[in-house]
Amino acid sequence: MKKVFVLFVLSLIIAVQGSQAKDNKKVKVPEKARSLKLVTKADTLSYAAGVTMTNGLRPYLEQQLKVDTAYMALFSKGFMEARAKMGDKEFDAYVAGMRVAQMIAPQLQKMSEDLKAASVTLDNRIFDEAFTAAASSQPTLLPMDAAEKVFRSTIEAASEAASAAYKQRNEQWLQENARKADVKTTTSGLQYKVIKAGNGPMPKATDRVTVKYAGKTIDGVEFDSSYKRNPQTTTFGCNEVIKGWTEALTMMPVGSKWELYIPQELAYGTRQAGQIKPYSTLIFTVELVSIESSPAKK
Repeated sequence: MKKVFVLFVLSLIIAVQGSQAKDNKKVKVPEKARSLKLVTKADTLSYAAGVTMTNGLRPYLEQQLKVDTAYMALFSKGFMEARAKMGDKEFDAYVAGMRVAQMIAPQLQKMSEDLKAASVTLDNRIFDEAFTAAASSQPTLLPMDAAEKVFRSTIEAASEAASAAYKQRNEQWLQENARKADVKTTTSGLQYKVIKAGNGPMPKATDRVTVKYAGKTIDGVEFDSSYKRNPQTTTFGCNEVIKGWTEALTMMPVGSKWELYIPQELAYGTRQAGQIKPYSTLIFTVELVSIESSPAKK
């Protein structure tokens, strides 16, 4: 079966090449490609495999590896060199070093941002010297246990300082938002603004409701939106969501559209929830579409 399939692919490739040959005058073929001759079936299959294996490569290079495809000549040079030196232990170690440098770059970026709260800045030159010395099992100025202790204690202190600053910023935002004339605040601390007043019934905490919604943080970063899905509505129990949602839904008549400003105590509190950081105030636009009919009691 495999042999038949391969022969079919080869015949298809040769047929395509035959049809392309008629248009050679219209296509500008690079000098390097013109000098390459496909004499045997193996030649044709090898060439077809090379072309096929690049399917989806450019988006991967751009999006995952962050390669500027204006420099594809250098990419090709690196590819050819790697292919020629495949299995060379010295070259493999060199490539591994480059890969590890690329892997830890995002971690270092995040670490640098976290350390800002503690007014500490990483020195890249010193970091690189320490990293390569420890990786090569060379003597270091700090033994591993002492280095880990310094590192972890500093990171933890910076994280606590950053969390405290973020919490304060969210609290300050809520205080300023509460002063707006069209914003109402409940005794629990929930804030809301009526964008559209509905005239339908109000759900109970035990009811199931169908809504449309979009959620973001005070930074304007959207973390969820039913409007971007199909269907745009979603259904759940009023008591199956965060406290701020439950409270708001049981005050909203069907047909209403509100904007909710939910303090962290009525949201996820000190927990990380996906993209939502601890102590986050959540801003939701909510449309109450309907209350789901309860099944008849026997």
